[in-house]
Amino acid sequence: MGTRDELRVLVLAGGLSYERDVSLRSGRRVLDALRSTGMTAELHDADVSLLPALQADPPDAVVIALHGATGEDGSLRGVLDLCGVPYVGADARTARMAWDKPSAKSRLREAGIPTPDWVALPHDRFSELGAVAVLDRIVERLGLPLMVKPTQGGSGLGAAVVRDAADLPAAMVGCFAYDSTALVEQYVTGTSLAVSIVDLGTGPEALPIVEIVPRDGVYDYAARYTAGLTTWHVPARLDPAVAARVSETALNAYKALGLRDLSRIDVIVAEGGEPQVLGCNVSPGLTETSLLPLAVQAAGVDLGAVLGALVERAVARAN
Repeated sequence: MGTRDELRVLVLAGGLSYERDVSLRSGRRVLDALRSTGMTAELHDADVSLLPALQADPPDAVVIALHGATGEDGSLRGVLDLCGVPYVGADARTARMAWDKPSAKSRLREAGIPTPDWVALPHDRFSELGAVAVLDRIVERLGLPLMVKPTQGGSGLGAAVVRDAADLPAAMVGCFAYDSTALVEQYVTGTSLAVSIVDLGTGPEALPIVEIVPRDGVYDYAARYTAGLTTWHVPARLDPAVAARVSETALNAYKALGLRDLSRIDVIVAEGGEPQVLGCNVSPGLTETSLLPLAVQAAGVDLGAVLGALVERAVARAN
């Protein structure tokens, strides 16, 4: 492996998902961070020109800053494997499982890691079985309030909190606009937290916990990416013992899901201090309002140094 300033890195950003704009912002941030370490880095969209570019002049490694299906469902990672190009982050199989929220939650539950109770409901079954009857049964089983969100997707798109049963049909319709299957889970009231985890070669470590306080109470797309709609506290305002449990739970989730290099684990702590895992992100946002960069900064580490080390790990894996 060459020295850091000899490595050429391709940063993949953009794509065709609903999260294209966020991805481009993440990609530019990654580009600047890598270049600050002396690496040669280029930005490339995930389009028809990608494979010819990889074949004509393979980079030493790829950093995936794509959000949504292309960057997170494992398919692009599988293509990179076929091309023999190393990349930062979870492998194709793990990403595919983590991308599907019910599959990830099932794996967490098998590992004894708490996660809110849920049901996954495809649109076809929803229609065939009778929407009213199905929704009545969901409310009876899971209670209120509920969180409705796409089984596959991120950035809070298509997600809604339902506090009144009369609002559930509209939430389901909104969710089905983004995915053919809805995840309906118990809504846990508590402190919303994000635990970013990185492994620079000595094992996964939890960075300082970020506490998320959306102005309107729901961390949706607007709250995530509009300045002023959310306040973040890092490190989170937690009792030290609770903070330790949160970090331990997030690390256990990271290991149970088979994640690699970097990930963000979303956690809720209800009254009583017991953490529950809401989900994970194998391609965390890296924009100016994203959570992983906030955690890196709070740890007193340079984002470029972290990403550079992860690139070097990816290159070393391929050699």
